[in-house]
Amino acid sequence: MSMEKLQEYGVDTEQALKRCVNNEALFLKLINKVPQMTEFEDLKESINNKNFEVAFGYAHAIKGNVSNLEITPIKEPVAEMTELLRANQDVDYTPYIEKMDEGLEGLKKALAD
Repeated sequence: MSMEKLQEYGVDTEQALKRCVNNEALFLKLINKVPQMTEFEDLKESINNKNFEVAFGYAHAIKGNVSNLEITPIKEPVAEMTELLRANQDVDYTPYIEKMDEGLEGLKKALAD
């Protein structure tokens, strides 16, 4: 894994490093934890069960983590879902979930390279 690969994937590493007080080791430790977050599956399960209040909590937690680390490919669909869930909207979340999953897979690949 390299900072360059993360940038190519879509992470704003410059901003993320600033949030980590320019501590690259801390940033890399934190970003490596994102694919292991159980909130991704919990979010999907809550949405499938139409428990939007609980789903909002998971979406909000994910959004906070990926926003602080500037993981744009995940941040964007999750931010959109967060606002829909905040309003308790019963909509088709499939496109957002697919984009989130694609972003997560891209992150895993960038971290593995």
